[in-house]
Amino acid sequence: MLLTIDVGNTNITLGLYEGEDRFAAWRLATVHERMPDEYGLQLLGLLQHAGCEPEDIHGTVMASVVPPLTTTFLQACKDYLDQDPLVVDAGVRTGVHIRYEDPKSVGADRVVDAAAVQRLYGGPACVVDFGTATTFDAISAEGDYLGGAIAPGISIAAEALFMRTAKLPRVDLARPPSPIGRNTVHAIQSGLLFGYVSLVEGMVARFRGELGPEMKVIGTGGLAELMARETRVIEILAPWLTLDGLRIIWELNQ
Repeated sequence: MLLTIDVGNTNITLGLYEGEDRFAAWRLATVHERMPDEYGLQLLGLLQHAGCEPEDIHGTVMASVVPPLTTTFLQACKDYLDQDPLVVDAGVRTGVHIRYEDPKSVGADRVVDAAAVQRLYGGPACVVDFGTATTFDAISAEGDYLGGAIAPGISIAAEALFMRTAKLPRVDLARPPSPIGRNTVHAIQSGLLFGYVSLVEGMVARFRGELGPEMKVIGTGGLAELMARETRVIEILAPWLTLDGLRIIWELNQ
């Protein structure tokens, strides 16, 4: 089996693959202070839950946008799984031509998503990733990574609203009864959920104006399902897109 690991600022996603088939997938909270032994034991627990043993893992591939945790996971995989993960960076074959002004500044997760879209769906496409940031990535018809847009994520916006105001409460990210909130909680939920839906719809329209009417829209990330229920512009829901991309990149480098 292949173990895929995507280390993000808010969530860590992990997946197990048998060939092209995803056997299991998990989404964990990112804890920056956790030690290699703690993550190692967590990895063992997840494998046990899936009915697997460390010796069942024949390869590991990882993307990370949190440099300190990259080192942590490398150590955890070595100590607990006897694996030296392939880390997606500038020296790894991805199959994606990056047309960004500074290719090295593109987050590994965005390149991995582009690799998945290129292989699984084809371009032109816009990937909307609902993570710590809400990112929009443009993939050309040829599968090239063109660039994109970055906005604060919904959770960041919600937390900032709570922290920077005297009387507004922290709220759950849930659908309010109506866009017109009749109490403070529902008013905040409306602004967050429906406001971000409008952001997504507006940005998708602008990307389509540049990429053409045949552009596919793919939603991924932890909040993708919540957002996809509120808009028709997300045509393909792929919450584990990055893990699929990691599997594809692993195969390219064997």
